[in-house]
Amino acid sequence: MAVSPPQTKYEVVIGLEVHAQLKTKTKIFCSCPVDFGSEPNTNVCPVCLGMPGVLPVLNKQVVAYAIKMGLAIGCEITKHCKFDRKQYFYPDLPKNYQISQYDQPICKNGFLMVEDKKIRIQRIHMEEDAGKLVHAGADRLHGSEYSLVDYNRTGTPLIEIVSEPDIRSAEEARDYAMILRSILRYLDVCDGNLEEGSMRCDVNISLRPEGTETYGTRTEIKNVNSFRSVTRAVESEIERQTEILNSGGRIIQETRLFDEATGTTVSMRSKEEAHDYRYFPEPDLVPLEISNKWIEEIRETIPELPNQKKIRYPKDYGLSLDDIKVLTEDRNMAEYYEAVVRMGAIPKKAANWLIGPITAYLKEHKTDIIGCCMTPTQLADLLGFIEKGLVNDNTAKTEIIGEMLSKGTDAEEIIKEKGLAQVSDEGPIRQAVKEILDANPGQVKELKEGKEKVKGFFVGQTMKKMGGKANPAIVNKIIDELIK
Repeated sequence: MAVSPPQTKYEVVIGLEVHAQLKTKTKIFCSCPVDFGSEPNTNVCPVCLGMPGVLPVLNKQVVAYAIKMGLAIGCEITKHCKFDRKQYFYPDLPKNYQISQYDQPICKNGFLMVEDKKIRIQRIHMEEDAGKLVHAGADRLHGSEYSLVDYNRTGTPLIEIVSEPDIRSAEEARDYAMILRSILRYLDVCDGNLEEGSMRCDVNISLRPEGTETYGTRTEIKNVNSFRSVTRAVESEIERQTEILNSGGRIIQETRLFDEATGTTVSMRSKEEAHDYRYFPEPDLVPLEISNKWIEEIRETIPELPNQKKIRYPKDYGLSLDDIKVLTEDRNMAEYYEAVVRMGAIPKKAANWLIGPITAYLKEHKTDIIGCCMTPTQLADLLGFIEKGLVNDNTAKTEIIGEMLSKGTDAEEIIKEKGLAQVSDEGPIRQAVKEILDANPGQVKELKEGKEKVKGFFVGQTMKKMGGKANPAIVNKIIDELIK
């Protein structure tokens, strides 16, 4: 009887290469606009199309953005660096080489904190993007019948952020990518829009037996374009590689793609090494000399970053870690929150509203806090009215906040126009509660027997009877008095 070999436990080793498209108005080596969604092949010129005799001219803003990102994640800035030609041949690469950086990247030796773990950043380098292949045709059996080439994206400026292989799980890879995007957006150097390809992740992954130090053979999963897909792609590749190793097979070094439909990775091509690209210094661009003065000028433009806010918020606002994580993910949301608190709102109350009903509205209407019409002052005023008992929480959520967000109307104006002012006069509230109690003797008996959940029924019925305007605190107080 055949005996199955023992199943080895493996440790996953992951490194990420993240391509971030920089928010410049023009391309890296020419004056063509960077404009997503334009008609194919309209944002092109002889330079980005690689015509004979043309010369690239470096966009200074690209260098500034690369330095800014490097400083934000603790990198050393290479004061003397150069560009290189990376040779490969593909239909969407008109020159048959890409201008990139090889042995002298502009930034190196940084780090990123994921929870309490330091993930080392090996390098950040600048490069130009390739074009885009659009596969078309209606051959359902054999895939696309033909491919079209759109060169609009050619020459779009990128920075590639390469981590060391310090990541040890799918969740850690996802969190690393999310934190990286948050920093890029805080710095306003990249919009981080994965759906439009502004940020793309290449995931390098290998397995090694637990307790060993030698790295296994790695595969690269190319162009993963969502955080959920990063998690799924890593999990799928761990499963695939584990099965191969446990059955006595060996991992082939290759580039793979993640198939969203099946949730698995598929082979794309054998993995290239550096020598396959035949790098050599770009002869049409002079080396860069970066001064200390310029570096310090750029450093002064860096705002307070998410991790710094996460340290400050508990002291200043007394918020939970979960609240802080949501509020600090996006710079605009964090700055909006801080403005509301500066206007006098209670920090926890402001956080609850922004994380709860306001975020729900923004998601439903596919916008963000900058895209809404309500100012921080208006939200602070609304929260003040709730605190003073001029309007209740439920009415504010159902009748007021939507109009404030969509039209920018002041809360006070909405309250007056719709007659939403909260009733705090005990006389009419007592009368309404008494009528509800008299109409429901069975529930009264249950409440007297200690079934506290029934109290919520009476509160709800009273609020309904009074058109949602009764002060809930007074309603609760009167119920307690009448039940004794």
